[in-house]
Amino acid sequence: MKRHLVSATVLTLAAAVALTGCSASAGDSDSSATTGTDESLSSVLESGTLTVGTEGTYRPFSFHADGSGDLTGYDVEVAKAVADELGVEVKFEETQWDAIFAGLEAGRFDTIANQVSITPEREESYEFSTPYTYSTGVIVVPEDNTDITSFESLAGKTTAQSLTSNWNTLATESGATVQGVEGWAQSVALVEDGRVDATINDKLTYLDYKKQTGAAGLKVAAETEDRSESAFAFVQGGTALADAVSDALATLSEDGTLATISDTYFGADVSK
Repeated sequence: MKRHLVSATVLTLAAAVALTGCSASAGDSDSSATTGTDESLSSVLESGTLTVGTEGTYRPFSFHADGSGDLTGYDVEVAKAVADELGVEVKFEETQWDAIFAGLEAGRFDTIANQVSITPEREESYEFSTPYTYSTGVIVVPEDNTDITSFESLAGKTTAQSLTSNWNTLATESGATVQGVEGWAQSVALVEDGRVDATINDKLTYLDYKKQTGAAGLKVAAETEDRSESAFAFVQGGTALADAVSDALATLSEDGTLATISDTYFGADVSK
């Protein structure tokens, strides 16, 4: 394990403790307000374990190999690498998505690694690391299609979309006629069979499909300009741990670890 970050952090914490003691002995009534009350990092270092909340049923991000094997996936492997960089063990707590933020707030785990998108609403309630996943929306068409080259060119075309998804909204706003489906599997099958002109979905979904099947006969015709960003989530005020994880992610990006993990699951680097 990589212990260099822990060594530096422990020294910092030790110095902070010493300063706290001096301040208290001097009778400083404001010492509790000026010393570190954020114990998010120190508690992880002291326990030697980073506890991570994740679904375990969300392929290719967090799932069990062959259905019942070891927990793996892009987010799982990134979390393992981050823990290694911090110099601690990692423990996963598998939790349904609907309960995962409540579990974080209740202290069942230190962070969430489950493709948590950074949104303005979530930023009001949680701390986030720097992103480790970036993605766009893409138009997927047959590889011989030359008519669709942008979202504007979807006007008058037929796309297959889940009617409750934001991709359905984008398709409709682009002027497409939408055929409702239950999800990606149905939509891509309709494209492959030539029954619709295209489908819009997350680029990660397409890359995973391409990695698993080869996506023969398909191509990406266009991408959205806006990108979604996913990161580790922490309780509000847990900035020390969030910053340490961000530092670890920076190192893992620089040394190529994130790119390697990304290529394993997507055949492309989605970490930047």
